[in-house]
Amino acid sequence: MLLTPKNIALTLRLRKASRRAGVPVRELPEPDLLAATDPRTDPTKWGLPADDRVVTRGPDEDPELTAAVTALREGNWEPAATRLAATWSDWDTRGRVTTALGEAAANDDTWLEAWRAARPDDPGHAVVHARALVSLAWQVRGAGWGSDIAPEQATAFRRLLGDAEPAAYAAAMAAPEDPTPWATLLTIAVGRSWDHDEFEEAWQQLVDRDPANVLGHQSALRYWSARWHGSDDLMTAFAERAATVAPPLAVLPLMAAFELDHVPDAWHTRAITDALDVLLPRLATATESHTTRAERGWAIAALRERGRHPEALDQFRALDIHADAAPWPKYDRPLLAFLQHRRDACRKAGRRHR
Repeated sequence: MLLTPKNIALTLRLRKASRRAGVPVRELPEPDLLAATDPRTDPTKWGLPADDRVVTRGPDEDPELTAAVTALREGNWEPAATRLAATWSDWDTRGRVTTALGEAAANDDTWLEAWRAARPDDPGHAVVHARALVSLAWQVRGAGWGSDIAPEQATAFRRLLGDAEPAAYAAAMAAPEDPTPWATLLTIAVGRSWDHDEFEEAWQQLVDRDPANVLGHQSALRYWSARWHGSDDLMTAFAERAATVAPPLAVLPLMAAFELDHVPDAWHTRAITDALDVLLPRLATATESHTTRAERGWAIAALRERGRHPEALDQFRALDIHADAAPWPKYDRPLLAFLQHRRDACRKAGRRHR
């Protein structure tokens, strides 16, 4: 770092904040770090909550599911079975509930075995079992690139997904109308490196049952990415087609553009314009939820890249204190990313109105 007056002042502010917090500079809490590095920007002047009020955990939007997961810790599976059964035909909710129960079973599946023993013909435990194996496999693997995964992790990952695949097919046979096992299979396809023809067969089974299935579309977007089994062009084309299927899928081109940080004009295509034209009016009247907050986060990413900072600021106002949804968890320090992007929107929106 060059010893300019500006950098010296920044260093002194960081050291002062570090002493006040009692931690090294690199461990400063996000609000303290931002107050030192950007002392002139006060988000409250733009009608935003103070940095230290922002949280990365959202409100409880499904108390029945929360209670069911809590009951599982005591071995009581019946509330989980009841909550899952109530999602029938509301496929996006079923995907969300299945994922939550699968994550719980990945940690301890004793209750799942008890459910199967008590109600062998209930298709619910089969769909949760498949998702639990997938959740456990990805927990074991971790989120890094393949080159960063230890050999023993890779072996366990492949073994668990190998077990998950027949479990997902069994769940599909147990409930032929349910798209959820097919969405699970698409996630398995990513990890098991299915070829394109095999993937397309499972994809067709999913969309035959639920053409706008959100969980399945998100898995497919990952599959078609260059990081996994597609390319930038295949991922972009998939996202653009999917966005025309139903308004909740309009966000997919924005998710794809986020992955294309090496492509200079990724945020400046007609597909991004069209996606925002669908997404922003929906968000103006939407009921707040985790899904809505994720859509706002993706909209913020696109609006910032396009220089539409006042509109990005409007979305931050709607998010209020909640930084729990995408895209913030994709950053190493999600809360810091949220707060930095928010301050950036404040500064640039302020310049536009001088």
